[in-house]
Amino acid sequence: MNSETVMQELEALGKERTKKIYISNGAHEPLFGVATGAMKPIAKKIKINQPLAEELYATGNYDAMYFAGIIADPKGMSESDYNRWIDAAYFYMLSDYVVAVTLSESDIAQEVSDKWIASGEELRMSAGWSCYCWLLGNRKDVEFSESKISNMLDMVKDTIHDSPERTKSAMSNFLYTVGISYLPLHEKAVETAREVGIVEMKRENKKNSLLHAYENIQKEVDRGRLGFKRKYVRC
Repeated sequence: MNSETVMQELEALGKERTKKIYISNGAHEPLFGVATGAMKPIAKKIKINQPLAEELYATGNYDAMYFAGIIADPKGMSESDYNRWIDAAYFYMLSDYVVAVTLSESDIAQEVSDKWIASGEELRMSAGWSCYCWLLGNRKDVEFSESKISNMLDMVKDTIHDSPERTKSAMSNFLYTVGISYLPLHEKAVETAREVGIVEMKRENKKNSLLHAYENIQKEVDRGRLGFKRKYVRC
């Protein structure tokens, strides 16, 4: 399949209602409004195809960019490829759910995420923290440096309330993920989340969100999900 055929198939799957939802979350034209589950049959036919993924990502069409993440070859992408992708990710559904997810399946995930977290740019930081969430929720605990994750918890405690809005959300999610999926620092994550308290995230044209990492950790613990790991990160 070439990019033209894929674009035609995606367009045929587009729904006006889904499109409106994406736009209300920050997407803009061009886009078709394809539900992510509806992309699976096309992805099955193509499997992994990095050159095609690059072509689709470069269209700037939200649905095509999302689909590019599904068929990309994470280990075949270099740091400069990931930087190019994050540069084009214009809102959080791309930065955190396409670029960060793809990066999390690469061997350079932590290295690139660390640079993004230190960048001071809202969506780069958000993608960096989100990538750690995908990593911690999927890889074995032994693959991480406990002291590094511990320092990151301290960083969240010290900076979350003054961070850019989308970064706040990803940092809050990081607290929650460490609390549930990274057992060596479960206690510290719970304590940090308690100290951080409720985080208010402002959203354009919408009611502000209140983020409760502490409460969310407790709910999952009560459901017996401590130590939860995902089998797969990408759909």
